[in-house]
Amino acid sequence: MPKLIPAEVLLLAYRSGVFPMADSREDDEVFWVEPRRRAILPLDGFHCSRSLAKILKQDRFRVTVDADFGAVMDACAQPRPDPEAGGESGTWISHTITASYLNLHRHGHAHSVECWQDGELVGGLYGVAFERVFCGESMFSRADNASKVALAWLVALLKRAGFVLLDCQFMTGHLASMGAVEISRDQYQEMLARACDRQALSSLPQAHAALLQAASASGEASSSSPGKLIAQSFTQTS
Repeated sequence: MPKLIPAEVLLLAYRSGVFPMADSREDDEVFWVEPRRRAILPLDGFHCSRSLAKILKQDRFRVTVDADFGAVMDACAQPRPDPEAGGESGTWISHTITASYLNLHRHGHAHSVECWQDGELVGGLYGVAFERVFCGESMFSRADNASKVALAWLVALLKRAGFVLLDCQFMTGHLASMGAVEISRDQYQEMLARACDRQALSSLPQAHAALLQAASASGEASSSSPGKLIAQSFTQTS
């Protein structure tokens, strides 16, 4: 049995701006990280390209929240091609981290966004939610644009739920293309404190259910859909 980081310890760490990582999948030990430069994605600064908006409107993927948290974590933990090394990269998502976040999910503080195509899980992401903060941990994609769609849905749902801070931890080219920016550790701590001063309006699953209901209520009259509502929301705020 892998070790388990207690849910209350994980939440205390996140509220302090710290998160755990491991050196490999099989490593039982974790180390705690507080980046000097932090990547965040301003919820009003999400970059929805025309091609992504088109994919959202087509509802190319069926998007769910917390439908299979464990499968998303397992997919994120798989080795990935590393062209620079000429092989595959390892993972920081150890069995200890997987078990700990599954437990945090059972406590209602870890959530996943899944993209499905023809009944198969083809993309998604997971992260930690508390007060008005969501800390994105990892994402994966087995179909073109699946992770981008998952991130777009996440941003839209966080805005609907009243969240104010989307922490991406480390900057990547992929995140930068979607609107992520880097800030200092001190800036992050200030934003984190403000975001923790009150609860969000609703949870991520509740926001997802409300979005589906809104799309259903206006469906026949306006040929609306969840994806179209999301694409329209980015057009209105960009």
